[in-house]
Formats: sequence, structure tokens, C-alpha cells
Amino acid sequence: MKSPRMSFSPVLYRLLRMLPMPLIAIMIGVLSGLAVWIVLDQAQSRAVKRIFDSELQERLDLRSRESLLRFGQYMTNYAATARLLANHRRLAQYLEPLFWFPGEEVSPIVYEGFRPFWLPDFFGRNALLAPSHVLLVDSRSRIREIYQAGDLKLPEEMLADPQQWIGPGDEVYTVVTRLADQPYLVVSDSIEDAGGYKMGHLVVVVPIDADFLKASEGAVSADSSAVALLDADDQRLLATSEPEMLLPGTKLEQWTDNYLVTSQALPEYEGSNWNMLFATFIPNRSVTQMSERVVRFERNQRIIAALVFISVFTLVIYLVSARLNKVLKRMSRFSERALDIAQPGFQRGGNQLLLLEDWIQHFTHLVLKAREEMSRKHEHEMRETEALKAAIMEASLDAIVTLSRSGHIVDYNAMAESMLRFSVDDIYGVEFSARFLEPAQRQVFDAMLHESSHHEDAGHRPHARGELWALRADGTRFPVEISIVPIEIDEERVYTLYIHDATMRKAAEREIKSLARFASESPNPILRVSGEGLIGYANAASHPLLEAWRTAPGEWLPQAWIDEVRAALSEGRNHEREDDQGSQIYSLLFVPIQDLDYVNIYARDITAVRRAEQESRQHQSELVHVCRLSTMGEVATGMAHELNQPLSAIVNYANGASRRLQSGNTDSDALVDAMRHISSQARRAGEIIRRLRALVGKQPPIRSAVDLNYLVREVCGFVEFETGKLDLQIALDLAEGEIPVDVDLVQIEQVLLNLVRNALDALEERPVGERSLRIGTSTEGSHARVQVRDNGPGIPPDRMIHLFDPFFTTKESGMGMGLPISQTILEGHGGRIWAESEPGAGTVFNVQLPIAAVRADSPGGEEQESPMAAGMSG
Repeated sequence: MKSPRMSFSPVLYRLLRMLPMPLIAIMIGVLSGLAVWIVLDQAQSRAVKRIFDSELQERLDLRSRESLLRFGQYMTNYAATARLLANHRRLAQYLEPLFWFPGEEVSPIVYEGFRPFWLPDFFGRNALLAPSHVLLVDSRSRIREIYQAGDLKLPEEMLADPQQWIGPGDEVYTVVTRLADQPYLVVSDSIEDAGGYKMGHLVVVVPIDADFLKASEGAVSADSSAVALLDADDQRLLATSEPEMLLPGTKLEQWTDNYLVTSQALPEYEGSNWNMLFATFIPNRSVTQMSERVVRFERNQRIIAALVFISVFTLVIYLVSARLNKVLKRMSRFSERALDIAQPGFQRGGNQLLLLEDWIQHFTHLVLKAREEMSRKHEHEMRETEALKAAIMEASLDAIVTLSRSGHIVDYNAMAESMLRFSVDDIYGVEFSARFLEPAQRQVFDAMLHESSHHEDAGHRPHARGELWALRADGTRFPVEISIVPIEIDEERVYTLYIHDATMRKAAEREIKSLARFASESPNPILRVSGEGLIGYANAASHPLLEAWRTAPGEWLPQAWIDEVRAALSEGRNHEREDDQGSQIYSLLFVPIQDLDYVNIYARDITAVRRAEQESRQHQSELVHVCRLSTMGEVATGMAHELNQPLSAIVNYANGASRRLQSGNTDSDALVDAMRHISSQARRAGEIIRRLRALVGKQPPIRSAVDLNYLVREVCGFVEFETGKLDLQIALDLAEGEIPVDVDLVQIEQVLLNLVRNALDALEERPVGERSLRIGTSTEGSHARVQVRDNGPGIPPDRMIHLFDPFFTTKESGMGMGLPISQTILEGHGGRIWAESEPGAGTVFNVQLPIAAVRADSPGGEEQESPMAAGMSG
């Protein structure tokens, strides 16, 4: 075999033989440390820079998102403040006496430099910049009043067509748009007078400029960052929070060399006509300086660490090599005397490793020969011992682990590996209690080790046993039974642990306890009763029920329930009954167990359920009343117009009579005629008010016999104003005579009014002169029918199946509750409602009600008041 020394050059080999080992160790330590530092410095510098750049980018993205969130929240605060202003009582009081006529010429009132009465200072209170303009716009989208906070004039685009900035519904409408090449925030909300009449919209106009952006951010960043709005199409700055640094109107590419720019899409706003981005600008110089400081600091730390590492490594190598040099010298002298092996060229001041190389090769040969002889001598005995030990440990159904005196693992069997689920590579030498026991159990385990040793010293059986909670290598905990047996081997104590997994036993114990507590833990009463009616068991929840029955466990059930128990046993099926005790109502389930001749009674307190059902019926009545009010609110304009005609006539006749008296004309016939007209018109106004009160009044449902034809005529009177607006005359095709129906007249009027108004809404899409609405009544056996037929656009088949679903509507402002409530009302009267429609030809709604029994005429043949009139007179 070729000697390793031949791989060195002769000069280098002689030099190494002459140098002492400590000096060689110092040289190797210094060179190795310098080489490692040079390699690590390059790699770590790049790694630190990558980590810094990644962390910096995450922080920049986070700051950009936070800035956008603050910007969006700031605009949301304007929307909330606009909603407060639109619903403020000052504005409602201001609008109450106003009436904006549709056809009049409009010249807006301008408040320049001072706030009007109707505009409280909500923006300052909410830490918002004051808007440049606040507008009052009527329902025809014409500007009526303008509040101008400063010198900035209202943009011409808004003066020309304010409709495009107003939302279609009653919700707050927010728009981010361009007016005169300047971004603006426009917020609108509907306004009403004190009487609830919708007057138009309140529009708040706020320019998005540097002050707006600064206010949205709250404070100036310490790193001189800025935010801006960016035109996404031509990449031009529209407005910036720092106009001195970032000039509005410039291109984005002018600033990318000096700033880190992060742009994000703005949230979508209704009606926005501009594609804008929200951008965050951070100066490159601050980022670059920070990166350089981090790299320099990290490099300095590595230099210091490298110097310390080289020094410590060199010192350790020096001490170890010096000690090793002394040991090798003693070994060399000892081997020379003991084995009489001369070492030519031995110099006590040279490198002992190289000087001993030849001798060690021969010495190693002798040692290996002696070792082989000893190995052959004991090999057979060791195989027998190991085979016996392996058979015992592998056949065990429990885990067996051997610990040293200090508690570290020195051996284990296959079951221990399976039970504790550890890795074979790193288990030896691990402290058992620290690795496989919970912290709270370790003290108990140490006490068991001490107890096993104490028993052995006292002459008792040397073992300890107990139950603990163990941990597998994957962290799962499980119960175990541990038996500890101490063993002395060559005056060295070890401990053998016999570990049994108690998971199955514990689970079985818990299951048994759980089943035993099942009935007693139930919150509902549970009883076990014999076939004769004797109570054998009752849980704690059964005490109120037993007290109501005036019995107790070990006593007899009341006779009625004994009969129920016997019936359930004889029939072999479950019986369900209810027990109403006044203050409480129980649902009882009798479950027979025929083979053991007893019945289990499972009770449940359903008092709350029954009360909830009663409250549900009350809430349904309330909902019907609310929808009736909603319907009358929609026809209020027509009723007001109808009421205005008799009132105007009264005023005219009264003024004429007054002028006659003042002029001395005392013609009694003329004055009496005027008074007669005044009285007639007053009764007409009273009749209108009486009908309105009867329809919207909140009263308990009262059924009476009513003429169905009379109800149809009354409903047609309610919509006279709306039919006049549509230039439409309702065609009535009523059955001859009266059709008596036993109904709540107010509720049935509400159903018919809903159907007529739905038909009028559908007819708005037809040209004037082609509109047709026909209402007919008829009888079919014991039922009466009302048909409401229009020639509107009809209802598509896919919508017909959802027609009576709650909150389903085809109208923009509808609630979708009219037809479901109408269906509920008719079902409560024993009737029904259905629709037939042909798209493009019209729709027919059918209402069917049972006919009431005909009442006998009143004695004396006097004319009786109409049932409808009698019901409304109250």
C-alpha cells in the first residue's frame, strides 16, 4: 500500500516533521477561519440583501394597502355625513313649507361664504374637510339652492346635467368623477320634508386635491412618502398629497427614477366616468440608505463574529493539539519500552504524529490480531445472549425501554418504537421523561424512579407502578401504565420500564360513565314507568313535572297517564301526547319496551314554542297592517288631490256668501243655496277622510257580511286620481245584485287595492288610448270570484313561479310583499288567489272567496245600510 506521505512533496514533508503540532494547529485554524469567512461574507451579504428587499417590498405593499384603506374610509365618512345631513331635522323643517312646481323657471339660490340654516356643520365635527359645494336638487334634477364654501365655482358639467350624479334609489350614491379635468367626490342622498314627502336630493361636492389626500392619510409619513391619484390611461398624476414634490399633471415615468411607486385600483363607485389608480410614492434615497446601513451593520457583525470564531477555534485547536502531542509522546515511549520497537530518527522536539507513523502501523497490526482472537472467543456466547434477549423483548405485548441511572434511553424493543412513534436514528441517549412525558408528569415519574430504588434498598420487591400521561414523538398524548424495575449491571444501575397503553381501557371507562350519566344529565324530563304505572326512575329535570302530577319516584302515575302507559305497551308503538298545565305545556313521548314490560316517558317543555306560535300570528297581523300603510302611502297623493276639490269648493262658496253679506245683498235663497253646497262638499270631504281612516286604522280583524260588488266600487274610488293621470277609465263588469261574503272588509279591500295598483303600474308601459283595465265579479257554486284584467306587457313564465314568493318584485321601488300578504289574507278567509298571464297580451288575477249565508231581511221592511257603509262608519 502506498504511504500517505508520498502525496506530499519532500520539502513540505520535511518541514512538517520539524514543526511542532501546536504551531501547525494554529496555522490551520487561522487559514480555515479566513477561508470560511470569505465564502460566508459573499453568500450572507447577498442573502441579507435579498431578505431585506423582500421584507421592504412587503412593508411597501402593506403601507400602500393601508393608505388605500384610509382613503376609502375617508370617502365613506363623507357618504355617512351626507346621509346625516339629508335626514337632519333642520333640512326637513326647511323643506316643509316649500313647494317646487314642476314647470316653473329655476334660478338657483346661491349661499356664498356663509352656511344656510338647513346646513349644520357636520363636516368639521367629523374631522372632514368642508365640501366646496352643497346642492339642493328637486325631484326633476334641477338645482334649487347652492352653498359655495369658497371662491371655487361649481363646475359647468354639474350645472348642465346634475341628473348623472344622482343615484336611482333612496340609498346614498357615491361617485368619483372628473369635472373640469379635476377629480371630485360627489355624494348624493334623497331628502324629504317633515311630512315624509320626497322633495329631491342633497348633493355634496368635494374636490380631491392635496388637502383632501393629506386629510385622508391623517399625518405626514416620517419617510417623506406621498400618495396621489393617477389617470390609468395616460399615466398622468391628477392630484398629489405633496404637490411641491410631485407636480400634478406630470407623467408617472418622470418620477420612477427617484421614487418607489406602488399603484392600486380604486374601489368601484357607481357612475364613475374615469379610470383612476391610487399610487403611493416613497423616495428611493431613503430606501437605498436604509439598505446600505443594514448591509454594513451585518458585515461588521460578521467580521467581529469571524474574529471571535478564528480566535476561539485556534485556541481550542492549540490546546487540543498540545495535549495530544504530550499524550503521543508518552504513548511512544511506553510502546517502545513495552514492545521493544525501536523508532529510528525519533526527535523529541519534532512532530510526533509523523514520527510515530511507521511504528503505529506495526502496533495496529498487533492490536488487530489480539482483538480478532478475543472476538472469536466471546462471539458464540454473545450471540446466544443477544438471541435470548431479542426474543423476550420482541415477543412482549408492552413497550420495554431501558434507561441509564440519569434517565436516558439505552435500549428498547419494537413495541416501544411502535407505541411512542420515534425515529430510530436519534433516540439513543435521549432523556425519556423530557421526550415522552408531559411537563406536569415528569416530577411524578422521578418520584417513581426514587421509589423503586428505595424498595430495593429496604429489601422489598424492587419495582414501582403507576399511571401517567405520555407523549408520542408527534405530540399526541395518551394514558399509560408504567412499571419500573431497577437492575444493577457491573455496579452501574439501569432501569427497565414496562409501558402498557391504557387508551382502550380509559375509553371504555369513559363510555361506561357517560352512558350511566346520560339520563341524569338530560335537561328534559325522563321517566321509567312499569306496566302497572309505578314510577321506577325519574331524573332531576322531571321534578317540576312530577310536582304538577302530585307524585314522586316510587309512586303511581295519575290514572289518565297509567291508561296511556298500558295502551302504549299493548299496541307496541310510540304514543305522543301534550299535557297543558296552564303555566307550562309539556310534550310527552311514551316509548314502550315490551320485552321488559316498562315504558320510557320522554318529556319536553314546549311552552316557549306555543307562545312563539301565538306571537308569530300576532306579528303576521302587524305585517299586514304595515303593508296596508305602505299601500296607502303610495296613493296618498291621489287622496290629497281628491280631498282638495271639495275643500276648494267650500272656500269658494264661503267667499261668495261673505261678499254678498258685505255688499248688503241679503237674498236668502242664494245664501241658503250656498250653504247647501258648502254642506254637500263638507260631507264629500268627510266621506273621503272616513274611507282613508277605515283602511289605515289599526284594529283587530272583525268579519262581517259585506257585498263584494260594493268593495270593488270602493277600491275603484281610491284610485280615481291615478286612473285620471293615466287617462284611463276602469271598466266594471259586476254580477247583478249583491254577493255577500263573510270577510274582514279592511283586509279584503287591501287585497283588491294591491291588485288594482299592480295593474295600473303595468299599464304605464302602454301608450295612452290603448290602456284597458277591467274588473269583474261572478259566482261559481258556493264561491265568489273577482277578476282584475289588464292588457299590460304580461309576466314572463320564469317569473310566474316566483310571483307569490316573499320579497320577489318586478318593480324598482317595490318591496315584494304585497302579493304574499294578499295570499296569506285570502287563505285565512278560506279563499285563494292565482294569476294567468300571456306575455305581450296582459295579465288576469283571480280572487276566490266563499259566499256567506244569506241573512233574513230586517223586520218592518226598512231599508238597511250597506254592509260596507256600516263597517266604515265607525
